[in-house]
Amino acid sequence: MDKVLSRVSSAAGALAVGAFTVNSCIYNVDGGERAVLFDTLRGGILPDVRDEGTHFIIPVVQRPIIIDVRTKPREIPSVTGTKDLQMVNIKLRVLWRPVIEKLPQLYRELGTDFDERVLPSIGSEVLKSVVAQYNAEELLSKRAEVSNRIKSELIKRGAHFHLTLDDVAITHLTFGREFMKAIESKQVASQEAERQQYVVQRAEQERIANVTRAEGEAEAA
Repeated sequence: MDKVLSRVSSAAGALAVGAFTVNSCIYNVDGGERAVLFDTLRGGILPDVRDEGTHFIIPVVQRPIIIDVRTKPREIPSVTGTKDLQMVNIKLRVLWRPVIEKLPQLYRELGTDFDERVLPSIGSEVLKSVVAQYNAEELLSKRAEVSNRIKSELIKRGAHFHLTLDDVAITHLTFGREFMKAIESKQVASQEAERQQYVVQRAEQERIANVTRAEGEAEAA
């Protein structure tokens, strides 16, 4: 009986070792992910990218690094100056994803937190560069143009770091309190001027109508 138990125990141990060995030789890449391999014998990250599915590795020698390649949103806030030296608080929403073919190079240069290291930096750089070319009122009246220029420049800068930017949009744009008061006062003055112009035009129309009516009555008499 002891011999049987010993054999069963040995078999169970062998199976456990075998299962551990098999598990250490394979890894899975889930949907929306890719993997790059670190190989100690070949000096670091290998140049090819592993797609979704189950893959084999050499235990101890190789180690997979799983990278999320799905499109993700990120907000980039910045406080910068306009052409006429007004301070503006501006926030971008960026939809981005890494260039899959460049993942080995991207990981070698920046690690797995490449978005944290790249997007805030290039976003702030582009915002400051573009906003400085417009005065405060132009940022409000030409918001679509400003947004398109920021998008174009940011896409170019992202490509330099192997990031694809699918969409870039201004989600928040505000100025200092004093400037906003000045804008409001200007809008109120403009509205009052338009109202006065309307009153003058209405009075002129009534005057013409009275003259026409009086001439009609005179002719009838």
